[in-house]
Amino acid sequence: MTTYISMVRGINVGSKRIKMADLRDIYTFLGFKPVKTYIQSGNVIFKSNIDDPDELGQRIAQKIFETYNYHVEIVIRTMEELKTVVQSCPFGNKEVEYLHVTFLSAIPGGDRVRSIDMENINGIKSTEEFKLLSKEIYLYLPEGYGRTKLNNNFFEKKLGLNATTRNWKTVNKLLEIAESL
Repeated sequence: MTTYISMVRGINVGSKRIKMADLRDIYTFLGFKPVKTYIQSGNVIFKSNIDDPDELGQRIAQKIFETYNYHVEIVIRTMEELKTVVQSCPFGNKEVEYLHVTFLSAIPGGDRVRSIDMENINGIKSTEEFKLLSKEIYLYLPEGYGRTKLNNNFFEKKLGLNATTRNWKTVNKLLEIAESL
């Protein structure tokens, strides 16, 4: 069985409310066991025999739609992928409270990647940094995630992919939970 970390984008903000106990029930109904959640932002750690993360995401999103009648985007990583994310952080010498990771639904194409060249983006603060590595964008945002243009909507528009962001503390906690599952 493979240990997965799924990140449901955009729940428990606005009108898309799902209690974590109900979200765990959805995953359990789909046959994933054991299932754990972390905080209220749609982080779910689970095990499955299914080897295709895209199929898992589609099944989960479909069940959420059937249950709540709204669409959600889900980004999934294996525990091994999340380990690599943590080990590959290019900002290891920076203050962790300003680090975030934007998880993309796929590896972006070359033309799209060029569209996020730091020199070509208007409105980016001089203190902000980001680095794209595979399906993740590492962010260093000393003025905070809430004050940056480098958010999910920005990257989704530029890269044509689904994106969801977690702070560095959450990323590490998700890995810790996955390793204990």
